[in-house]
Amino acid sequence: MPRLRAAAALSLAGAFFCGGSARAQFGRGAPEWMADGGDAQRSQWIRSDPKISVQSLSKPGFEMVWKIKLAHEPGPAATLDRYIGYRGFRSLALMASPSGDLTGIDTDLGRIEWKRNLPVSAARGSAVCSAGMEAEAVRPTNAAYPGAPAGRGGGGMFGRSGPAKSGVGEAGEGAVTIAEIAARAAAANPTAGRGGRAPGAPGMPGGPEFRRMPTLLDVLASDGMLHSMYISNGEEPAAPTPFLPADAKAHGLIVVNNVAYAATTDGCAGAPNGVWALDLASKQVVHWETASGVAGQAGFAFGPDGTVYAATNSGELVALDPKTLEVKATYRADGQSFASSPLVFEHQTKSWVAAAGKDGRVHLVDAASLTGAAYPAAASGDLASWQDGGGTRWIAAPSKDAIAAWKVADQEGSPALQPGWTSREMASPMTPVVINGVVFAVSNAASPVLYAFDGSSGRELWNSGKTMSAQIHHGVLSGSDTRLYLGTSDGTFYAFGFPIEH
Repeated sequence: MPRLRAAAALSLAGAFFCGGSARAQFGRGAPEWMADGGDAQRSQWIRSDPKISVQSLSKPGFEMVWKIKLAHEPGPAATLDRYIGYRGFRSLALMASPSGDLTGIDTDLGRIEWKRNLPVSAARGSAVCSAGMEAEAVRPTNAAYPGAPAGRGGGGMFGRSGPAKSGVGEAGEGAVTIAEIAARAAAANPTAGRGGRAPGAPGMPGGPEFRRMPTLLDVLASDGMLHSMYISNGEEPAAPTPFLPADAKAHGLIVVNNVAYAATTDGCAGAPNGVWALDLASKQVVHWETASGVAGQAGFAFGPDGTVYAATNSGELVALDPKTLEVKATYRADGQSFASSPLVFEHQTKSWVAAAGKDGRVHLVDAASLTGAAYPAAASGDLASWQDGGGTRWIAAPSKDAIAAWKVADQEGSPALQPGWTSREMASPMTPVVINGVVFAVSNAASPVLYAFDGSSGRELWNSGKTMSAQIHHGVLSGSDTRLYLGTSDGTFYAFGFPIEH
């Protein structure tokens, strides 16, 4: 009986620790990838990692740890570490493809955990629209800034240097109890302002109606339906919800504060260009329309108060109400079109929005007043931002043939860009991902190469050589605890990192 009680406690504690609420990312300190850009700010930044650092990448050991052949090229991956389900302990990468394939991969063992296939609506219209919707699978999150780093190279409470494992205590002590996990969560998140409800709130330990809640994955299918399914096996607990017109060209799917958002472009299938929002409780859809289309791969970003920021191809940066999508304020880029999605970052206790114009300049805009200025740069795609160990804020972006990085400096009380470093020459560079001070970027040539650079100097630390043999059409870099993931057009899904002992 004591063993059975311990097992039951472990199961319930694991559900609380990893699930929390069906539609909340509990404890935003965990280094997980929720949607395109990693977080609601589209920062492309994982703040800390137990293995990846400039120091560790300066030594041998980082490599391709496994690859899996899939039927079609996967889109961006969402990740979940330390999941406890009916199959045991898992760390997962989850991705969809334009063909409707949906795959869950055990990232510790490099094997397929489950597969599903979603309905596919035949694409119609011009060649521009033939690709239909971008394939995206995302995990629910919130608009708060993710937690601060736990120190260089350290994973803090959530860091791990081995495969997913249980929370069993010392010999004779049994399983970690719910009370202990609740105490840890309260210490890491005392106000519950970063994604989860505090212990004592309804549905949480110490409060009424505490019960196991599932962890969900949201996927937008090409027929315009939003599917919500269990991460453990891909099964849907309820019918999908109508969201967008079938065959609309959509991208940037994200679920924030129980609302699903996506952007549409090119007027495909008669769908107006703009940003769409689906309230997952009421099932109501609202839409903000822009004739010129939404710029950038991620489409839009969120401020910590939930405000939606979208940049247009006609040179407007708009702030939208998160519930109604009504325009709150507008910044205009002097007649220049935008070429990137917005990125939101914190600097000197204030929130700022950065976006690149088609002339290469980067605009820095006060998120509260939507006033700002443009700075000479050479950006040609979506941006990444991070803060180094010394407190310096950085912004990086692909340019024509390299990755360029700039420092954010103070200039009369406002941030300004200063030249930082430029990487070695790279063919068709993609938007970088930053993990614990290391900037990872892909040269998307006929045979792509993944590079790692020191985020403070641009010094090359590592590259993948001839590991990959097909270009990338739908996938982008994503990261998780100790790993990076990337899918290529021949259907190969790669994981790079330090090998884990099993």
